[in-house]
Amino acid sequence: MPFDIPHNLDFDIAFEDTRMKDKKYVINQETGEPLGIVGKSFQCASHGDFFRGVVDTATETLNANDLDDADYTFRTARNGAWAMLDITLPNVKSTIVTDKAQTEIGNRIVSLHGIDGSCSNQVFFGAIDFFCTNGCISGDHDKVRKKNTSNFTMNSFIYELNRARTDFYQHAEQMQIWANTDLKYVDVSTLLDDMLASKRKSERMYSLYMSEAGTRGHNKFALYSAMTNYATYADERNGFNLKQTGNDTQAMSMWSREQEVSKWVSDKRFVELEAA
Repeated sequence: MPFDIPHNLDFDIAFEDTRMKDKKYVINQETGEPLGIVGKSFQCASHGDFFRGVVDTATETLNANDLDDADYTFRTARNGAWAMLDITLPNVKSTIVTDKAQTEIGNRIVSLHGIDGSCSNQVFFGAIDFFCTNGCISGDHDKVRKKNTSNFTMNSFIYELNRARTDFYQHAEQMQIWANTDLKYVDVSTLLDDMLASKRKSERMYSLYMSEAGTRGHNKFALYSAMTNYATYADERNGFNLKQTGNDTQAMSMWSREQEVSKWVSDKRFVELEAA
């Protein structure tokens, strides 16, 4: 699909002084609305310039076929001050086979941008499960950070893009190992009690695991899928509803869940989990 910046995000920004000598407002120039208060030295690109830079760099760096049929999904928070672009590359894919089913996963590029100081420019790499549309990032090493500036075509991002295909297939190989790791005789409930901070959360996660196991079999990949389900949905489908605070932070909260899952799958107890 073609890449376009949504109109509600494609606005120029300006700064205005506040009554505090070391602070200034970030202003949406299209509406005149203040979106945040930042330090006097704070500078940043607009969402449109930033995301166009990400996609232009990806287009110049990746194989032409990689971006064919790419899906571009935007999420926003903080009244448009925080934005996330989630790019799925369906032509960079791999098949994961369990004893009960198989599913395809595709490569992802996730970029974050904040114009109110809520986050620095960040890009993550991961995968999405086409069977259930669950998304997942892989770990802290798959992250590229840069402070807010007017340009994003920097060497580190290009380097990560060049690695992205190889890293994706290596990650897919790891997930196939998880699919082959039988958990039928593993006490998954106790494992989740140990790994997750909340008993209520671990009970709900165990229920999700049992549901995934019904489709994928009792294996480590099914447990991983339960975790990524938690990071993808927040409603009656999994029981992990978000609190309605009225503060326009739902998209940020869901992104925090992805980072939470990344920590879980990097946890020694998950990494060393083997068939009983």
